[in-house]
Amino acid sequence: MLKQLRYLSKKDWVLAVVSCLFVVCNVYCELAIPDYMQDIIVIIKSNGTIGEILLNGLYMLGFAVGSVCSIIVAKFFSTRVAIGLGRNLRSKIYDKVITFSDAEIKHFSTASLITRTTNDVTQVQNVVAMGMTLLVKAPVMSIMAIVKIVNINLAWSLAVAVAVFLILVTLLVIVFVALPRFKRVQTLTDNLNRVTREGLTGARVVRAFNAEEYQSKKFEETNDNIAGNHLFISKAMSLIDPTMTIVMNGLPLAIYTIGAILMYRASAFDKLTIFANMSVFGSYAIQIIMSFIALIMIFMSLPRAQVSARRINEVLDVENSIDDGSGTDKPIKTGEIQFVNVGFKYPDAEEYVLRDINFKVKQGETVAFIGSTGSGKSTLINLVPRIYDATEGQVIVDGVNVKDFTIEQLNNKIGYISQKAVLFSGTVKDNITMGFKDGEKPSEANVEKAIDIAQARFVYDLPEGVYSRIDQGGKNVSGGQKQRLSIARALARNPEILIFDDSFSALDYKTDKALREALREKASDTTCLIVAQRIGTIKNADKIIVLDKGTMVGEGTHDELMENCAIYKEIALSQLTKEELKNA
Repeated sequence: MLKQLRYLSKKDWVLAVVSCLFVVCNVYCELAIPDYMQDIIVIIKSNGTIGEILLNGLYMLGFAVGSVCSIIVAKFFSTRVAIGLGRNLRSKIYDKVITFSDAEIKHFSTASLITRTTNDVTQVQNVVAMGMTLLVKAPVMSIMAIVKIVNINLAWSLAVAVAVFLILVTLLVIVFVALPRFKRVQTLTDNLNRVTREGLTGARVVRAFNAEEYQSKKFEETNDNIAGNHLFISKAMSLIDPTMTIVMNGLPLAIYTIGAILMYRASAFDKLTIFANMSVFGSYAIQIIMSFIALIMIFMSLPRAQVSARRINEVLDVENSIDDGSGTDKPIKTGEIQFVNVGFKYPDAEEYVLRDINFKVKQGETVAFIGSTGSGKSTLINLVPRIYDATEGQVIVDGVNVKDFTIEQLNNKIGYISQKAVLFSGTVKDNITMGFKDGEKPSEANVEKAIDIAQARFVYDLPEGVYSRIDQGGKNVSGGQKQRLSIARALARNPEILIFDDSFSALDYKTDKALREALREKASDTTCLIVAQRIGTIKNADKIIVLDKGTMVGEGTHDELMENCAIYKEIALSQLTKEELKNA
């Protein structure tokens, strides 16, 4: 867990040191009070004045106030440090996760990444908040208290030793029994998060298929599993309360019993001295025990925090499979794309998804990809923006291998519309202009042009136009509207290359045709790569590439492929008749 401390800022480190100093001040004040108590007893024994007694009493009161104030200040600063650490950790995890490729996301799963960013960070944060005061206070307090009482009386010292031994045995039992369960609980929390997320995102499907009972049973099994592990941990932790009760009540009883025996055997002159020593020893002994109890409180939280810290490190230490290139100074902006002997297989897979892909796209050309489900269409175009990297061969953009661009340089050339249209919470304009950096102000004309080309003029009929609110995930707009807004977002950046990954599927034929015509007229210099299932969408493309089981089996215009490619002809005739194909 110490690795997480590197994410503390300089200010947090200063606050941490200040907090520790106030903890030491608190310990000093608490240990000073019994000494003045002993002095008062000595004054009484020597027939001192009331003034002397009151003066020592004021000293005790002053140190008590100092103890309270110092621990309040220490807690305040330690809490600030813990909150700062939690903030920094969440920021680091989030910044790391948004650089992940699909390979890393699939390795951890979305549910697990959410848990690591929230629950796991909270566990580490809580331990730091407690530990900064207790881990400093407990050792300092116990050592200083032991030094003060070690030479007072052997029998009393043995009583304290027995009490400490009982506490340590309880602590070891808890650590060895509960630690393995803490790791299991965090994994089960991932699972609970996943099942809950499935139920919420798939609520419509669950209701449509009357699967409420099935989904509820699935959730209950996961919930019962995590509850059972929590109960086991709680039962192990329940050993603490009876042990502490026995120690906290038994130790004073042992001290007073030993003191009574010593006073019974002592002379009348020594009885008051023994009583004074017994009072002071009892105070110090309780402080020693309280210090060990504080350590137990830390160790109760530490195993789970260690598991959480390890899970956080797994995310922060992962090496991205998509490395940032060194960058290029070439100012060329042509939108040319070339695939040279490209082959690809997914991480840890044995079979290649794409094999020996070769083609070239010139500036302003529209190239479409078609093929049966699983033929590798989406995988192929995802190699251009480096969602995945080609396993073999080269993907070249503007004469430069995409691996040589920095991610930022490459992304600035591309407008990407994913297979699943994604909208974010905010206004329509926020969603369309999200590709612009902070400080950049896209012109209203540019936004209007993107909306016009994307056939998204419906936004002007909304109550507040482009400033109307969009719910997270675009829940308050239709599928076709989401696709058109996603296309407008890509167009607003005026990219060299537009990539449509089956981005017309929710559009009706009329809107589909109007959008393609607008692209041809108003974005003629932009290179377009289109994945589509509908022949009507791709029929007029400059070039159509047919894929089958990861290989190119056809390349040419619609008319050429109808003559020369049996697979393309079969797909075309399965959708439209020959007469409809002529008019499409």
